Amino acid sequence: MTSVDPSTGQPLPADAIQRVLYVAPNVHVYQIPPLTSSKGYTAAHWTADNNRWQIFTARLRVIETALADEEGKESESPKTDIVLEDPKSGDLFAAAPYTSEAVVQQALDSMRFFAIRVQDGGGRKATLGIGFEDRSEAFDFGVSLQEVRKAQTSNVGTSAPAKNKEHVTRSSKIEHKDFSLKAGETITVKLPGKGGRPQSTTKDGQSFTHDDGEGSLFAIPPPIPPPPYPGGGEDVLILAPPPPPSSAREAILEKRRSRQVDASQSAAMDAGFDDGEFGEFQ
Repeated sequence: MTSVDPSTGQPLPADAIQRVLYVAPNVHVYQIPPLTSSKGYTAAHWTADNNRWQIFTARLRVIETALADEEGKESESPKTDIVLEDPKSGDLFAAAPYTSEAVVQQALDSMRFFAIRVQDGGGRKATLGIGFEDRSEAFDFGVSLQEVRKAQTSNVGTSAPAKNKEHVTRSSKIEHKDFSLKAGETITVKLPGKGGRPQSTTKDGQSFTHDDGEGSLFAIPPPIPPPPYPGGGEDVLILAPPPPPSSAREAILEKRRSRQVDASQSAAMDAGFDDGEFGEFQ
């Protein structure tokens, strides 16, 4: 028996492999209005007025199709289709290629109803509502789609190493240049501050070294040292003024010492001692 593509109805190659993942004998198909809310679909509108929006009762199948590659092996990414068929003749009514999770959306108010996006061979799309008679059938339908998503994710992960391997193979073909030193070759490095720098002299006779080439360590030359103290040579020692008392206690003690010295001098003068220019001990 010749296999047929579920989405187009065209015959498949003889080496194509098909696998049925799920079958529901009776599924109610509804013609639903366009979606007016971003929240989702409501099945109560489909079944209102004694199922006025129901158009067909179909057999639902989830079919996985894998095509062989050039070497005769199974393709890494088989496609999956949700097929609605005539339960008696088996003729195709509509097919929904399951390429993403958005193809099938569960209704907000019931676990037995779904909205599926079907597509014909010409690429035209429409959204139909389906309803299962039993909740267990709807649960099994959701589980089969979950398995399909897992398989699609794993196929994407396995194709990545193949691409990486191809990239590594191409990279290995690139010619690498050898920059290592050959026998007898040397490298000369000029370090800054190792002689050969010109010197500049200031107005006062002092000199400093600078470098305007690429080896300069600073963007501008260092500041010129200050000239010697005016009126003396380079050996003149400039003394700083004495520091102030470190605390109020030391200031008080200093005043007491000065008072004691003045008192002792006054007492000596009262006793008749005079160390002046015309004193008695001259």
